[in-house]
Amino acid sequence: MPSIRQLLTAVLGAIALAALLFAAGPASAHDSAEGSSPADGATVATPPAEVSVTFNQNPLGLGSQMRVNDPAGTDWADGKVEIVDNVATQKLREGAPAGKYTVQWRVVSSDSHPIEGTFTFTATAGAAGSTAAAPVPTAGTPQPGLTPAPEKAPETSEPFPWSLVVFAAVAVGLLVALGVLARRKLGVDDEPADGTGQ
Repeated sequence: MPSIRQLLTAVLGAIALAALLFAAGPASAHDSAEGSSPADGATVATPPAEVSVTFNQNPLGLGSQMRVNDPAGTDWADGKVEIVDNVATQKLREGAPAGKYTVQWRVVSSDSHPIEGTFTFTATAGAAGSTAAAPVPTAGTPQPGLTPAPEKAPETSEPFPWSLVVFAAVAVGLLVALGVLARRKLGVDDEPADGTGQ
């Protein structure tokens, strides 16, 4: 019959292994952006017809958003975000002016957690048909299927610190295991000698 010390060592070893596996899992589970087009901080001749973000995994198609704001804050995104494999692409409306653009993106990663970020690029000249004086009539109208994102968009964020939940669960499991073993040990010590022991 294994001793209490051997049982306790086995339980602690199993809990430590589970903690290592779960702690490593959430840290590497979320997808991450590997690049963008145009590249972050790039200067282009005119606003592109579309912008895109490339990820290390294939993000899910639902709930994706991209805003492409010019210096005046006008969103030039046209339609919904298209995701093909690991690339999320957003088309732009025609007539975008020159200036610095900020792209705010949000997608659902392959592990079903939302991730978001931003990148910028500068267009030295406006697209064909752009006019600096007269704004596009639909410039202030939200695009169909898009919900305006908040002004503040962090570079990268995780919605919830799952590693803390895992460590809390492991700690609770450890306390429960120690309590059960202590109770059994006390129960054995409290039993009257029946002559079958040493």
